[in-house]
This record gives sequence, structure tokens and C-alpha cells, in this order.
Amino acid sequence: MIKTEFSLSVIYLRQIAEQIRRVGADPHAWLARSGLEEAQLADSALQIPYSTLQCLILDAVTLTNEPALGLLVGERLVANSHGMLGYAAMNSSTLRQVISLFEQYLLVRTSLVLLSHEIHGDQVHLVFTEPAPLGDIRRSVLEAVILTVKNLFDHVAMGCCNVREIAFPFATPAYAALAHELFKCDVHYHQTWAGMVLPLAGIDQPLKMADPATYREAVQICQYELDKLLRNESLGAKVRRIMLQKQSGFPSLNVMARLLHVTPRTLHRRLLQEQTSYKEILEDIRHTLAIEFLASGHLSIQEISYRLGYSDIANFRRAFKRWEKISPSAYRDLQARPA
Repeated sequence: MIKTEFSLSVIYLRQIAEQIRRVGADPHAWLARSGLEEAQLADSALQIPYSTLQCLILDAVTLTNEPALGLLVGERLVANSHGMLGYAAMNSSTLRQVISLFEQYLLVRTSLVLLSHEIHGDQVHLVFTEPAPLGDIRRSVLEAVILTVKNLFDHVAMGCCNVREIAFPFATPAYAALAHELFKCDVHYHQTWAGMVLPLAGIDQPLKMADPATYREAVQICQYELDKLLRNESLGAKVRRIMLQKQSGFPSLNVMARLLHVTPRTLHRRLLQEQTSYKEILEDIRHTLAIEFLASGHLSIQEISYRLGYSDIANFRRAFKRWEKISPSAYRDLQARPA
């Protein structure tokens, strides 16, 4: 699960440290409380447990007394902050190509969120989803990621296709005016999704900085980085990633084994060696997506049950009560209540 196995480029931790220093607080003490030293932030290969990242972000918000920390960190990140992914984006031919690039290679920068796009009439929605619930750091992570991606899109578009609005699935914060100022467009809260809206007509406009040869070279390096990352990924993480990409119609163990180029027996054995099983992973994914679908409000409980592969809605209700100790309808009612 993401809480034990995830990726995040260390440059983003450096930016949090710089923001802490900017307000006059001590980044050394901040890192030390999580068992880290500032010198470690120079190591591009540094990986920390998810629990440590959670502590670092929550501690940084407290230390700086800045609830809008995610926005301030996102504002600091320029195109070059995103390594070869940012370089490829800057040399893309169209924003459609940039969107495809981020859908395929965002994982080389972080696995905390996934990006996909949806066409709604004359609009394109860039939707950021959580492979697993981010919990207490959800607001900070989504604000930082969406602002930095929005700024990157603005940078490469150079005015030919402006982001129209931003959507966040949480309550309006006290610093909403700051968010509007930083995003430079309408920001809507209490939404059923997280992301941004672009005009469909603009995503195929030629970009002025386009360099197809440089773009191809940058994508090759992104692919190399992705392949390296996936080679080091556990088999259980691969299974989870494939399931999360589908988000419905989950493959059977036999089909999953075929997708991973192993036999069903080998898949079962190797998952046992990782102290998990196909059944446990499927249960975890269903639990994660059930919470996300219920919170979004888009689907009925019957539709959620169907999407999660339950042949009988009663089976889904029993499973959800086992996970959350309340029924799906009661959980949805709790989410709908104002804070």
C-alpha cells in the first residue's frame, strides 16, 4: 500500500525545508524530529517511509504556523524542479502532449497522486486522484501538486491556453483569497474532484517552445527512469497499480498473472513471500475506492457495488461495515455533513 511503499522526489522535501528557513524556523530541528539530517536532502536517491513524510508535512505546518504551506511550496516549484519530466513538458508540441506525458510519467516524480483527463463538452478536466487516501496531509499535497502543475502548464502554454478554474474536494479555507491570487483563476471548493479545467479548443494549439527532437530525448530518459522505478517495485505494488489504473472490472488472479508475465502459481507464491495475497490486495483496493466513490457523491451505492465487482449489493454492504464499522449510506451521510 502507498503508506509503506511510495515514491517522491527529494527535491520536494528540499523546498519544504527552504520554506521553513524562509519564515525563520529551523529546518535542522524539523528534520531531526523525523530522524533525518539536512545533508540527506542532497541525496537524490533518498526514500523515506510514508509515515515519515506525513510527520514531516504536519510538523512543517505547525512549525511555520502556515496552514497554506502546500500552496507556498507549490508556488516555489518552477519547471526545472520537475527534472526530466519538466524538461520534456517545456519542449512539447501541444498541451495535449503535455497531458499525456504527465499521465504516463508523473510516477517518476511521485506516486502520491495519479493524473488522468476527462472531456466534458468544450472543457478538459485534469483529474488528480489518490492511489490511497492521503489522510491528514491531503490538503497540503493536493494544493502543492495542483499549483505546481498549473504553473508548469501556464509556462509552456505562454497564454495560448489558460487554465479556467481549479477544483478542490475540501472545505473553503481561511486563506481562500491567497489561493485565488496564486492560481490566478477561479478556485472552487466543496467539489467532488480535485484538479483543473482547460478549454478543449486550446490543448492542440502549437506551443512556441516546442522542440520535437529534444522532447523525444527527454521522454526516452523519463522512460528509463520509469523502467528503473518499476524494476525495483515489489510485485504487490505492481498488482495494486494495475488495479488502481482500472478502478473497476478488476482482473482475476489468472489474468493478472498474464499481465505480469508470470504463472498464477508464481504470482501467488511471490505475493506470499511479500506477506500479502491477491485477495488481500483486492480487498484493500476495494476499500480505498469505496471510500473515494462514496465521498465524491457521483455514484449511487448500487453503482459503487457494481464497479467494485460485487455481484450482490448486500455483499458490498457487509464488506464496508467490516472495514468502517458503519454502513455505506451512513458513511456517505457523515461525509456530507458540514465540518
